Amino acid sequence: MAKNKRLSSAKEKVDPTKKYSIEEAVKLAVETATAKFDESIEVAVKLGVDPKQSDQQVRGAVALPHGLGKNVRVIVFAKGPKEAEAKEAGADYVGADDLVEKIQGGWLDFDKAIATPDMMATVSKVAKILGPRGLMPNPKVGTVTMNVGQTVSTEKKGKLAFRVEKAGIVHATIGKSSMGAEKLKDNLKTLMSALMKAKPSSSKGIYLKGVSVSSTMGPGVSIDVVSAQGE
Repeated sequence: MAKNKRLSSAKEKVDPTKKYSIEEAVKLAVETATAKFDESIEVAVKLGVDPKQSDQQVRGAVALPHGLGKNVRVIVFAKGPKEAEAKEAGADYVGADDLVEKIQGGWLDFDKAIATPDMMATVSKVAKILGPRGLMPNPKVGTVTMNVGQTVSTEKKGKLAFRVEKAGIVHATIGKSSMGAEKLKDNLKTLMSALMKAKPSSSKGIYLKGVSVSSTMGPGVSIDVVSAQGE
C-alpha cells in the first residue's frame, strides 16, 4: 500500500503532457526517487536511425564528468611495463594467460575489461564468455589501447558505453539519485553531446526524436528536444 501511495505521489509531481528542460527534468527525476535504496537515474533517447542498417549504428563511450556514482571494477590484459602501469592506475586485476584461466574457471567479478593490442590473441580465448556479456575489449570504445593508465583511471571513474537498440532507442544510466540534480544534469548533457556527435552521416530527417529521464522506480519525465541538444 505504501509503495502505491509513494508512486502515485511521485506521478502527481510530473505532468505527462509537458516537455521539460534538462534542468527541470533531472530535478524531477531526483525528487521522485523515493525508494529506500539509492535509485539509478536512467535516460531513454529515441533516435531517427534504422539500427538494422550497418551504416546507421550509433555506439560509443563517453567519460562522464561526475562518474556513475558506483565502484567500477576494472581488469586489464597486459604484460611487462603496461602491467605495472595498469596496477599503478588502480586496476582491480591485471594479468595475461592467468587471467584467461581465471575467467575460463567462471570468474566474472568485474565491470570492464581493457587490453593492450598485443594481448588480443590471448583475450580471444575468452571472447565467447566476454562477448555476450558486453565485456569484450573493443577498440571502438577505447578499451583496446596502449594508453593503459589513463584508460583505467577513466573507466574507474565511470565511463559510459552507449549503443542504439533495435527500436532505435539508446538506454543509459547516468548515475545515482544521491549524486544530486546538478551533477546528474552535467552527466546527461555530456551524454547528449556524445550522441549528437555520433550521428551517422546516412541518417536523414529528424535525428533526435525524443528524450526522457526517470529514476529506477519513478515516472518518466519527457525532455524538450531543443533543451536536450543544448541551445
